[in-house]
Amino acid sequence: MADQTSTIKAAAYTANGTARDAVALPPAVFDGTVNSPVMHQAVKAFLANQRQGNAKTKTRGFVVGGNQKPWKQKGTGRARQGSIRAPNWVGGGKVFGPIPRSYAQYVPRQVRALARKSALNARAREGKVLVVDRFEYERPQTSRMAAMRTRLELADHNVLVLTDGVKENVYLSGRNLPGMLVMPYSDVSAYHVLWSDVVIIEGGAIGQALAPVKDTEPEGKAGGKAAKPAKAAKAERPAKAEKKPAAKAAAKKPAAKKPAAKKAAKPAAKNKKKKGS
Repeated sequence: MADQTSTIKAAAYTANGTARDAVALPPAVFDGTVNSPVMHQAVKAFLANQRQGNAKTKTRGFVVGGNQKPWKQKGTGRARQGSIRAPNWVGGGKVFGPIPRSYAQYVPRQVRALARKSALNARAREGKVLVVDRFEYERPQTSRMAAMRTRLELADHNVLVLTDGVKENVYLSGRNLPGMLVMPYSDVSAYHVLWSDVVIIEGGAIGQALAPVKDTEPEGKAGGKAAKPAKAAKAERPAKAEKKPAAKAAAKKPAAKKPAAKKAAKPAAKNKKKKGS
């Protein structure tokens, strides 16, 4: 079904999840066209092309054994049998079982493009397309990507992040997060869009060069700075440890008097023995 609508707008954010003014999606792609049969064909072909097709069973000719007739043809009163590997025997061959084959389905390029366009329009109609001004990751940082998703309240959703070209650091930042998929905008298919609950597109990928705005740090980073007072508390521990040796030395001093008491007790014992003798 195709439906022509006015310009579709999408909510825009910074890479840290700070809200900014909504932007208009390009009408060349987001024109309201949603063709369900074409999307079904593309998704079915995509899933079929993921199959390896290496399932295989053995016919009676490939099962080991069964070369000898189990009993003679006549005179036993039993049904005639020619091999214990016949399909009607337990452990015998399989009739018309699967053999390795290709499950690949070909879909014309224009049909795939229409399916991809329909899937994006379906998400845009639902308001599930978000635009991020620019992803600038100097190094892979999963915590930053997770903080952005949490700030956008998408922690329990399947999120598809489409970048402007190949950005390895962004890909590595989202690779380890469950329910998140990062790929270039040019590589996305109808299946990936329909798999996701929310699609986040980088502005440059759809021709939207968004000017930078004042951004705020996500809550994950602010929480990390509050841990500094704990280090100061740890620095106080050596001072307490210094008092312990002094206390131990004071406790040992009374113990030093015990040998003197023993020496004084020995002469008294000797005097008692002399008096007794």
